Amino acid sequence: MRTPEFWSPGKGGVQANLLEPVAWAYGLAGQIQRATITPKRVQVPVICIGNLIAGGAGKTPTALALAKLLGEWGAAPHFLTRGYGGSKSGPLRIDPKKHNARQVGDEALLLARRAPTWLAHNRPAGAKAAIADGTNIIVMDDGLQNPSLVKDISLIVIDGGFGFGNGRRIPAGPLREPIGRGLARADAVVLVGPDEAGVCDQLKRYDVPLLRAEIAPALQAHKLRGRAVVAFAGIGRPAKFFRTVEAIGCEVIGRIPFSDHHRYSPDEIMNLVENAGAKGAIAVTTEKDWVRLPEEAKPMVQPVAVTLEWQDPEAVRGIVAPALAKITAAHD
Repeated sequence: MRTPEFWSPGKGGVQANLLEPVAWAYGLAGQIQRATITPKRVQVPVICIGNLIAGGAGKTPTALALAKLLGEWGAAPHFLTRGYGGSKSGPLRIDPKKHNARQVGDEALLLARRAPTWLAHNRPAGAKAAIADGTNIIVMDDGLQNPSLVKDISLIVIDGGFGFGNGRRIPAGPLREPIGRGLARADAVVLVGPDEAGVCDQLKRYDVPLLRAEIAPALQAHKLRGRAVVAFAGIGRPAKFFRTVEAIGCEVIGRIPFSDHHRYSPDEIMNLVENAGAKGAIAVTTEKDWVRLPEEAKPMVQPVAVTLEWQDPEAVRGIVAPALAKITAAHD
């Protein structure tokens, strides 16, 4: 789905009010689930990268950036993901050469390019498979609201431009759970991008450390500077991608949003590429969208890679220090 406009900060109105009873029922169902499941602990540290809203906060770039740091600090991280949008249930180690987005979801493919990645609807089973494969620390992409696995460290990712949206729960708003309840389980908040939504002011009432980060185009993406492009994206908030392309210095002559996790057909991409070519432009999209394209369409579309850059990597190290210490103790 595409993020509804009334979910945005400062919005709400009649639509949100009408959906409030459903939001209440959604919240109650979540509480019952958490109360009836006993989390399982595994032998290695688990770091959860989660969020409080539905879609678009930047969890996957955060997971990738954290795993990179963990590797630099001597750990051997494996990713654990549910594989949203895929048909497989796992536990399954992702092979980008063998699996596609219809089988394992787009996030899993992106993660598997950087480090061993396990797809598992049953998170404890996936964690055990990763441990058997040799990992000494697990980075779980999403799963903050999943109570089946004990998390040693939980990081909540918040987009600085969207914050907590209109502050209401799904479907009246984007929140998966009340802000206070979620932050009570957080070891730190990762605020991505400029704080345009007043997140820092809202966090003052909660005792939670704040880490700052930025999403930036990867080095190879800057080769698009000055090019005429038609940008399309099927993510939670496509406007974020369009701003990234503008920041590179592209001449954006078309912006085409799709719903989150949209499955593109060959004809759909062919029409888009032909329309771009007729305007003297090339078609560009996110890496997340690119892995969902039909194989025959991928050579015709340019993916725009982005990276998450930490403002203070040493502050990140301070947050995950207990997990690193656990690795050291196990090794000794």
